[in-house]
Amino acid sequence: MRNVALHDSVETSKVLSDVIRKFFFALAMSSFSTIVIIYCSFLYETRAISSRRLTAIWGVCVIICTGIVAIRLIIAKVFAKSRTGVRNLLIFGTNEKALHLAERLTDKNSEHRYNLLGFIDNQWSNIEAAADSGHPILTDIAGFRDFLIDHEVDEVVICLPMKSFYEVSSGIAALCEDQGITVRILSDFFNLSLARSKTAHFENEMAAIISTGNMDGLAKYVKRTFDIAVSLIGIIIVSPVLALSAIAIKLTSKGPVLFAQDRIGVNKRVFKMLKLRTMVPNAEALQKSIEALNEVDGPVFKIKNDPRITSVGRFLRKTSIDELPQLFNVLLGDMSLVGPRPLPVRDIRGFDKDWQHSGYWHQRRFKVTPGITCLWQISGRNNISFDKWMELDLYYIDNWSLWLDFVILLKTIPVVLKRTGAS
Repeated sequence: MRNVALHDSVETSKVLSDVIRKFFFALAMSSFSTIVIIYCSFLYETRAISSRRLTAIWGVCVIICTGIVAIRLIIAKVFAKSRTGVRNLLIFGTNEKALHLAERLTDKNSEHRYNLLGFIDNQWSNIEAAADSGHPILTDIAGFRDFLIDHEVDEVVICLPMKSFYEVSSGIAALCEDQGITVRILSDFFNLSLARSKTAHFENEMAAIISTGNMDGLAKYVKRTFDIAVSLIGIIIVSPVLALSAIAIKLTSKGPVLFAQDRIGVNKRVFKMLKLRTMVPNAEALQKSIEALNEVDGPVFKIKNDPRITSVGRFLRKTSIDELPQLFNVLLGDMSLVGPRPLPVRDIRGFDKDWQHSGYWHQRRFKVTPGITCLWQISGRNNISFDKWMELDLYYIDNWSLWLDFVILLKTIPVVLKRTGAS
């Protein structure tokens, strides 16, 4: 049930995150417009702008910019439902990818308004499967040119295997270019199962970009802005708790208040992750002597009743207060509020042995900024296996959205209050 609910949250996020990105852009433009107005006022006026007037200017800019975004969304919705918004489309190929695309295009819940005319393909062993889709095979590939004479076509989608149909696909694209027909290519160049591809200019050349995850573009900057704002507010709010904890640590054990440990961050960059010290000062040196007591599988090291933990440290861990200094890591950009937990260098070295028999799939978790909380935190923490932990991290990376971050943050609160899976 938990996985179903999480899947529903991810699906909902695909719609909400797009709207959020648009309105955040409007908010950013509002602030930028306000700055420009203030700058111009200083150039042509001598008196300073009052805070009330400044707020009014910003408010007007917000109303104008968000209004423009809202009007554009409404117009796009109306236009999509109108007859002029419907585009006639052809699919080249009748393979599994082509049939799956046809199914999505005709889905009642699809936001795209396409009129799928049918398939174009030569005879082959699995072509009969296209008949079950409810869409006709209009002609073979050689007959495409003649088909265009008597039919209106706005777009074509090429789902042919690129390795064996390169020359054919090139001819289709050239013919469509001559007639102003949009061409989309869905072929897998390298048969990758997770990576997404897009095109963009690179040094004045058009290049195909293949990458995993979707933490890019404007949403990435929204996430970083949110991290900065929340971490700043959080540091101010929890500062009395940090001060009292520091006093308790100093009064009950020798050593520093903070514990800074080398952790592996985004793109395997090493950074110092901050925590309130909960163990004896020489805890890392003592770890080798208790390696045999490790209670979890995989390369990580965890003991429920670790003898190195101090009396105050046990309380700080149970309440997750020891994690609060990581708000400074978030503010500095080494961490995010939500993301895969950063692992110690010792655990990463243990990955080498694991990779020898399971592959290098763990490494993909290092492509995003690590976080304070993640799916692992809200799914049982120390009560789940190492492989399940890694799977949750990769699921987060592949399905990331601003809405998913928000859901994880909300679910983290009761987990911390109930001390679920804490040690």
